[in-house]
Formats: sequence, structure tokens, C-alpha cells
Amino acid sequence: MIWLFLILSAISILSALFVIFFKNPVYSILSLILCFFSIAGHFLLLQSEFLAAIQVIVYAGAIMVLFLFIIMLMNLSRTTEPKRPFSFVLISVVTSFLLFGSLVLSLTTLIKPSTFCPFLSQSVIAQSNLPKNPISVLGTMLFNDYLFPFEFSSLLFLAALVGVVVLSKKTKENS
Repeated sequence: MIWLFLILSAISILSALFVIFFKNPVYSILSLILCFFSIAGHFLLLQSEFLAAIQVIVYAGAIMVLFLFIIMLMNLSRTTEPKRPFSFVLISVVTSFLLFGSLVLSLTTLIKPSTFCPFLSQSVIAQSNLPKNPISVLGTMLFNDYLFPFEFSSLLFLAALVGVVVLSKKTKENS
């Protein structure tokens, strides 16, 4: 079981790095889809089949098709991409490493490994008070307690889509 976790973790990390380092945005999206599938595998390891199915259907399916459509609609090319100075790239890399280091530091001080990866410690599973039907509890929480953030995120996705369409729409002078 731990080997499967380590393999899925390696796939997740490598595909996330490929998303960052691929020059072609279509390859980056395909790497992100692979990352989403490996995260769904993590959900299966945690015995959360519903979240794994939602991960595949919603994120790897619908959201990634939307992102792929938007990137193809933007018609990116090297001639339209602005040239960034080396100092900008260096500051971006240093800031990214500092943010990643602070994230790792905060996670290592707050989370014990046994609670982060429950199948490493069977006592966590024995102590948990999980309800009999976690799907109904998830649905109740989503549409009662978290209805506003759920609807707000859908409006953000809609605003992003409209923004990309407006930005990518060619004016009469350019065509």
C-alpha cells in the first residue's frame, strides 16, 4: 500500500513540474490532467471513492477541457509573447522557492505524518468517527454550510472565461 502511495506521489510531483516547465501550453494541460488522475488515485487510497470520481469527472474532465479550449482560443505564439528580462525570471524563481519553503515549513510543524497519510497509522482509522454515509454528509455541508463559496467559485470561473474571450477577440484593426 505504501509503494502505491509513493508511486502516485512521484507521478503527482513530476506531472506538476511538467506543467510548469513545458513550453507548449497544450502539453502543460495534459500534464495537469495526469496530475489530477494521480490525485484521484490518492483519494482511492484514502477510501474516498466519491471524491476520486468527482476529481476525474469535474477536474480532469470538465475544467481541463475548458482550460484547453481557452488556451486554443487565445492562439498563443512566440511573436505575441513579451520578452521578459532575466532579473524578472530570477525574482520569480526566488519568490517561488521562498513560498514553497514556507509552505513546507508550516506543514511540517502543523501536521504529523500519521494524520497526513492515514494508512501509515491504523490507530487513526480506528479512532475516526466517520458517519455511515459520508456522501450525504458531504452534500449537506456543501449546500448548507459552504453554499456561498461554492457559488462564488462558479462565478469566478465564469468571469475568467468571459475575460479570456474578451482578451482573445480580435479587433477589426488586427484582422
